[in-house]
Order: sequence, then C-alpha cells, then structure tokens
Amino acid sequence: MLKRFLFYLKFTRGQRNGLLVLFGIIIILQFFYWFVDGNARNVNSLDAKDWLSLQTKIDELKANTAKSISIYPFNPNFISDYKGYKLGMSVEEIDRLHAFRKTNRYVNSATEFQKVTGVSDALLNKISPFFKFPDWVENKQKGGFKKYSNFGYKEKTKGTKIDINLAAKEDLIKVYGIGEVIANRIITQRNSLKGFVVMEQLNEVWGLSPEVIENINSQFCVSKAPELELIDINNASLKELSQFIYFKYALAKQILIYRSMNGDFKNIEDLSKIKGFPVDKAKIIALYLKF
Repeated sequence: MLKRFLFYLKFTRGQRNGLLVLFGIIIILQFFYWFVDGNARNVNSLDAKDWLSLQTKIDELKANTAKSISIYPFNPNFISDYKGYKLGMSVEEIDRLHAFRKTNRYVNSATEFQKVTGVSDALLNKISPFFKFPDWVENKQKGGFKKYSNFGYKEKTKGTKIDINLAAKEDLIKVYGIGEVIANRIITQRNSLKGFVVMEQLNEVWGLSPEVIENINSQFCVSKAPELELIDINNASLKELSQFIYFKYALAKQILIYRSMNGDFKNIEDLSKIKGFPVDKAKIIALYLKF
C-alpha cells in the first residue's frame, strides 16, 4: 500500500513545473481577490460617507431656498406651471386647475380651489392666505354684489375714457387683470384689424376674461372710428377677401361662387345666407364692407 501511495507522488520534471505554476496562479488570484475586494469595500464606504454628507448639504439648501421664496398675493385662477411648482403643487394638481379653466369657469374661494385641484389641507393653509380674488367676488361673498366695472378703480365717465385705438401698452397694463402679454395681444389684434371699430371686438382677444373686458370697457372706448379701407364685396378678388381677418379662404371662395351665381350682394343679410359665414359677427363685419 505504501509503495502504491508513493507511486502516485512520483512526478516528472514537467509535471512538477506545472504544479508550481498552478500553485503560483492560485496564490496570485488569492492576493488579487483580497486586495481588490478590500479596496472596493473602502471605496463604497467612502462613497456612502460622501453621499450622506452631500445629501445633508442638499437638504440644507432646500430648506434655505424654501425659506427665501417670497409669496405675493395672486389670483389662483391664473397659476402657471412654474408658479404651481414654486408653490409646491404637483403636476396632476396643476393640470386639474388648467382643465377646469379651459371650461371658462373660475374658482372663487379657497375651498373651491381645493375641490378643483385636490391639494392637501397643509398646502392649502400655506398658500390660501395669499389668494387675491377680484373685488366683485369678495363683495359678492360679503353680500354686497358690485358690477364688474368697479374693479378697484373709480368708475370713469364716458368723457374721460381713453380711446382704445390710441391706448399705449402702458395704459392697458394699468387695468386690473392685464399683464404685458395680454396687452401685446390686444395691440396685435388692433393692428390686424387696423383699429377697433367697436369694443365688442375685445372678445376676440385670447385670454381676456369677461370680468377683465368689463373693466376695460369702464376705462376705454372707441371715441372715433378708425379710417378703414372698406372692402368692395361685389368686386373684391379671392385674394383680397381671403386676407380679410374675418374671412377664411374657404369662405372667401364660397362668397365668389355665390356672387357669380346670384349677382351682387345688397347688404349683410345676403352674405349671411352663405354656409360658414360667422353670423354672430355680421354687424361687425358689415362695418368693414362696401356694398
């Protein structure tokens, strides 16, 4: 048995060299494993400490930023995405408010604001003291309803009103509910029309609520009709008709077809018979036409 055992322990020179190489590789791998694993543990430990330190700084900055944000009185009906984010509202809460406003409705109290948006009681208590609703809303809640024209301004008589066609952007911004963007839209619409002929055309300016329009009417008017180059409806070309702000290309084409088949238009009532004609604006359109 001993001889057989010793037989297995006899190796050639090549076998001995192979065993030495194998043992060397095993030893090197062991050193490599312990060295790399130890460094990884140290790195992870350092990263964790650095992250905790960094997170603490982030939390401090957030707290300081929250304290530094000043909230000024605002109308909650006109909260933008950025404004809502600054106030602490979620994307879903902001979207609910915007969807509600697209139906041409307004929130008139903090309770209604929470009902529409679904904000928490904590957030509502934080921001509701800064809600500023129009005077007519507050007066209605107090039982003394006032007309829209009394938006915190002394009502002016017709003689002291400013001509809307002569008003500068600065004049428009003074109106409660009008900012620089809305003022620019009013001026752009006025330029497109080459002047307002009636105050009702303000209803066509996107973003103007009925309350703000009422307030504009209390301070502005069309004291003098603008000098318009009237469109000769019975001789105008397709290009001339389609360039008119109240006529789209399809309607202008229908006008030409109707005119060729039925003769000249005698009045606005004849035009109103055409399919697609904006009947609700017929009286205004008539002021731009020559029959």
